[in-house]
Amino acid sequence: MSKIKIAVVGIGNCASSLIQGIYYYKDKNPEDAIGLMHWKIGEWDPTDIEVVAAFDIDARKVGKTVDEAIFAKPNCTTVFQAEIPKSDVVVQMGPVLDGVSEHMAEFEEDYTFVVADEEPVDVVEVLKERGAEILLSYLPVGSEEAARFYAQCALDAEIAYINCMPVFIVSDPEWDAKFREKGLPAVGDDIKAQIGATITHRTLSNLFKERGVKLIHTYQINTGGNTDFLNMLNRKRLDSKKESKTEAVNLYLQKEWTLMTFTSAQVIMCHGKKTTRSVS
Repeated sequence: MSKIKIAVVGIGNCASSLIQGIYYYKDKNPEDAIGLMHWKIGEWDPTDIEVVAAFDIDARKVGKTVDEAIFAKPNCTTVFQAEIPKSDVVVQMGPVLDGVSEHMAEFEEDYTFVVADEEPVDVVEVLKERGAEILLSYLPVGSEEAARFYAQCALDAEIAYINCMPVFIVSDPEWDAKFREKGLPAVGDDIKAQIGATITHRTLSNLFKERGVKLIHTYQINTGGNTDFLNMLNRKRLDSKKESKTEAVNLYLQKEWTLMTFTSAQVIMCHGKKTTRSVS
């Protein structure tokens, strides 16, 4: 059976976890594999995923092979699969666009993005050359322009698109029509952590509803330690994120109960060294 060939935009913590996971499950079976909701989807299991192209803008990742880049700074996710086979896929320079917030320049390199002094590649050309079938977008929150750029790249390369970040592409009627017209799958927008703040919030909200309690206001406080939380200290980048997470919680509430205030606080403790607070 052929592999599922994916291209990844943004070789950050989420991409690192995904790629580690592909190899972590290699010698596992459904009985002893933990951390997966579904071991198989159709005929495919996690080991059938193959990364054939990768894009980033960070100098510590661009030009490196994927197996090296997933462990490069500023990534700080848990390393649960240190042994990754040497990859022949080199991370290539993508366009920066609005992928890097201005305030990120104020922080130490270990916690922020370091933009590579490279010219961006022709993303569509690379996708075609590498035979990618699906483009996964792990762009930083608030990268509205960049998200649309890569969605268009998927359309131009005529491949499927998975939008893993909270910019409304798939749920936007205009973009939905573009993918439907070409007969291309597109899913998203945004992904929830396995057991993160949003799924916990939604579960608790549903529990209140089932116990006959009417929620008037509810809020979510996110405490994080990665570069995207640092990125989110720019409040202007959070509009889509707030709307996405609010809708996710309100799905479990009765229509007349959907008066919800989303208040967020980010506490940045990258690698346990630096703390920054911002509350809105």
